[in-house]
Amino acid sequence: MRIGRSETASRSTSSSPGRSGSSAQAAQYPGAERCRRKFLKSFPGGFRDATYLEWERDYKVEAHKRWQSALPEERFRELIGEGRYEDIAATAVRVEQQTRHAMLFSFEKMALRDAVRTRPGAKTFAEGLFQYLHGAEELPVRFERWVAAVEALPRRQTRVLTWPLVTVFGFLAQPEAHFFLKPNVTRIAAQKYGYPLQYASRPSWAVYEDMLRFAAVVRRDLRDLKPRDMIDVQSFLWVQGSDEYA
Repeated sequence: MRIGRSETASRSTSSSPGRSGSSAQAAQYPGAERCRRKFLKSFPGGFRDATYLEWERDYKVEAHKRWQSALPEERFRELIGEGRYEDIAATAVRVEQQTRHAMLFSFEKMALRDAVRTRPGAKTFAEGLFQYLHGAEELPVRFERWVAAVEALPRRQTRVLTWPLVTVFGFLAQPEAHFFLKPNVTRIAAQKYGYPLQYASRPSWAVYEDMLRFAAVVRRDLRDLKPRDMIDVQSFLWVQGSDEYA
């Protein structure tokens, strides 16, 4: 998910992977094989392609590692217990901002910074995010409560409740489980794949659950390429929907 790349994506130091993943199951989605071909045209070595790692995966893995170092569950729990909400919010914002390529739009970054500038805003954000990532409730409950927390954040000029802002921290913290939803690119990718994604602009569990189903379909259809986590799935879909790979 890089911005402003002018190079072509045909280079690779890896050999092209096999095609055993083009299964009868994938055929139920009419664009699945075409999307696979487009990805492998850009990255012949698949998810282990050296150029793929450089352009799409490594910087996201680096961001995840920064999150693990800065806000592992036990440290996050300690900070909550000590009431250090501002520190939690500042750390989360910093991890996202240090990502080598932008994940949030500038207006989303600004809205979030403004929202957590006060202690009440930071408290709402920190407690909501902790429960989302580490709470005991089932994921549907945790996700809806996280959406409610983001919606309750103080707002100045720009809205805080966007799909990228709601999903980026789960993706950074737990990329094995959570998808980072960029609406325009993901909707284009779903259309090209032939998956009827049930999208709505307001974040909700119903839409996110369908997104997770779509991600599971893609992961199943590409199983011979051995996608490791949602980073690989999200990157695959980014290739389908982004103008960078037109």
